[in-house]
Amino acid sequence: MRIIRSRTARAVTAAAAVALLAAGCSSERGKEGDSEAGDTFVFGGAGDPASLDPALASDGETFRVTRQAFEALLEHEPGGSKLVGGLAESWESNDAGTVWTFNLRKDVKFHDGETFNAEAVCANYDHWFNWTGTYQSSAVSYYWQTIMGGFAKNEDKEAPEANYKSCTAKDENTAVIEVNEPSANLPGGFSLQALAIHSPKAIKEYEKQEATAKGDAITYPKYSQQAGTVAGTGPFRITKWNKGNKEVTLERFDDYWGKKAGVDKLVFRTIDTEDGRRQALQAGDIDGYDLVAPADIKTLEDEGFQVPTRDVFNLFYVGMTQEKNKALQKSEVRQAIAHALDRENLVKTQLPEGGKVATQFMPDTVAGFSENVKTYPFDTAKAKQLLKDAGESNLKVEFCYPTEVTRPYMPAPQDMFELMKSDLEKAGITVTPKPMKWAPDYLDATEAGSCALHMLGWTGDFNDGFNFIGTWFAGYDKQWGFKEDKVFDAVNAASKETDPAARVEAYKKANEVIMDYLPGVPISSSPPAIAFAKNVNPPKVSPLTQENFAEVSFK
Repeated sequence: MRIIRSRTARAVTAAAAVALLAAGCSSERGKEGDSEAGDTFVFGGAGDPASLDPALASDGETFRVTRQAFEALLEHEPGGSKLVGGLAESWESNDAGTVWTFNLRKDVKFHDGETFNAEAVCANYDHWFNWTGTYQSSAVSYYWQTIMGGFAKNEDKEAPEANYKSCTAKDENTAVIEVNEPSANLPGGFSLQALAIHSPKAIKEYEKQEATAKGDAITYPKYSQQAGTVAGTGPFRITKWNKGNKEVTLERFDDYWGKKAGVDKLVFRTIDTEDGRRQALQAGDIDGYDLVAPADIKTLEDEGFQVPTRDVFNLFYVGMTQEKNKALQKSEVRQAIAHALDRENLVKTQLPEGGKVATQFMPDTVAGFSENVKTYPFDTAKAKQLLKDAGESNLKVEFCYPTEVTRPYMPAPQDMFELMKSDLEKAGITVTPKPMKWAPDYLDATEAGSCALHMLGWTGDFNDGFNFIGTWFAGYDKQWGFKEDKVFDAVNAASKETDPAARVEAYKKANEVIMDYLPGVPISSSPPAIAFAKNVNPPKVSPLTQENFAEVSFK
C-alpha cells in the first residue's frame, strides 16, 4: 500500500553534500509554514511505481506517488479510515445501494487547465467501462474489476460480469453513478486511487494507446510510463520520471482548490534495501522513508529522528496456485504447508513490536474477524504425516518471492522467504526459489497464477471486511486457481448483506469457511513504521498507508 527524505544538521561528507545539492540542499529550506519557499522534500521508497496512471496499478508504491497528484470522489480522513469527501463534497445512495449521487466541489482545475465537473467524472468511469484488449486483463484493470466487475463488452473470458451500469451528469456539479447490484465495495471503492479522476483531455490521449501482452508479460502504454500526459487535480503534478535514477519528481500545483502543498517539489526515490534507506536518512540524503526495519526503530529514535508507527491494518500470506499444481489441489497438502510454517518465529524475528500471527485472511482490527476459525499450528511432524497421507512425501514446489521492494506487511522479503523455505524443507518439501523484480514482473506473474507458491499481502483500502476476503475469494481468481462454490458463496453472501450487524456476522462465517478450505496460509499482520528527519513537520500517518505529502513542511 501503499517515501520521504530527511536531513540532519551535522556535517556531511563531500559526496553526501553533492547528493544534497541534487535533491535540494538545506540552504533552499524556507521558514516553517512558508509555502513560497523553494523546498524539495525527498522520500525514499521501497520499490518503483508500475505506472503513472493509477487505474492500471494495484500496488502501494504506485499509489503512494499517484495519490499526491490524483484525487478520487471520496477520501479518508487524515490519519484514519473514516470516509470523507474528496472531489465530492457529499454523497448519498438510494436504499438499495445501487444509485450513488455525488455533489461535486466547484472551482476545481486539472493540472492541464481543464475544468473538473460531472461530465469529467462520467468520462472517467465510461473510459474504464469501455476498456478492451489487454486492458481487460486482471493484471492491468485489477481494481476496476474488483469494484465494478467487467466491461461493456467482455473479451476476456475470465472477466467478471459487469456491475457498473452508468454515469450521468445530472447537472454541472452532480454526478450519478448506477450499479446493477449492491456491493460491500461501495462506497469505499469510490475512494480508491485506481478510480481517481483524470482530465477528460488526458483521457482522449490515453485512448490513442494500447497495453499489450506477451504471455504473462505486460507492456504498459507509453503515456503511463513517462510524465507529460497524465493530469489529475491533486496538490502536486507529476513532472518527471527518471527511471534510470529511479526517481519521480512532482511539483506543487499552485491552482490547487485546497490548501497548497507545504513544499515546492516532492521527489520519490527508490532505495530497495532497508539498510540503504536508513543510511540515506542518516546521511541527510533523504527527508524520510517508509517501512523502517524493526531493528532500526530504536536506533533512529535515539538519534533524534521521528519514527511514528501506524496502526495494524494489513495481512501477509503465502498464496497457493492450484490450477497449475495438482498436488496443491489436495487439501492435505495445503494443510501440510500451513503446519510446516513457523509463523510465531517469523513474527518474532521479522516484524516490529505489535506484529501478530494471523489466523485468517483479515487482521483483528477489521469487523468480521472470527474467533472460531480452524487453525493450523506449527507442527513439522504433522506436516510430514499429511504429505504422506496425500501420497506427496517427495513434494517439489516452485516458490516465488519479490526482490527490490519492501512492503508494510513484508519488511524483508528475502529474509522472510528464507525462513519459510527452511520450514518447508524440514517437513520434506523440496523448494525451488524463484526471485523476481517486484514491478512489474512479480506482480504480473502472481496475478496471472504463474507461481505455485508465492508471498504477498494486503493493506486495506477501506474499512470493510470484504476489502480483504472479497479481494481474493469472491470468485475464481488466477492467483489462487481454484473453484470452490462454498467459499465464493459465503463471501458473496456477506457482501450483499445490507444490515451492518448481520454483515459482520456473515463475514465471520465466511472466514470460517475460507480457513476450513485453506486456499493459502495467512501468516501475519504488522504495524509498519515510517521515518522522518528531525527538521521535518511530517504528515499524519495513515493505517491505510495513505499519507498526504502536501501536509509536509520543514521546520
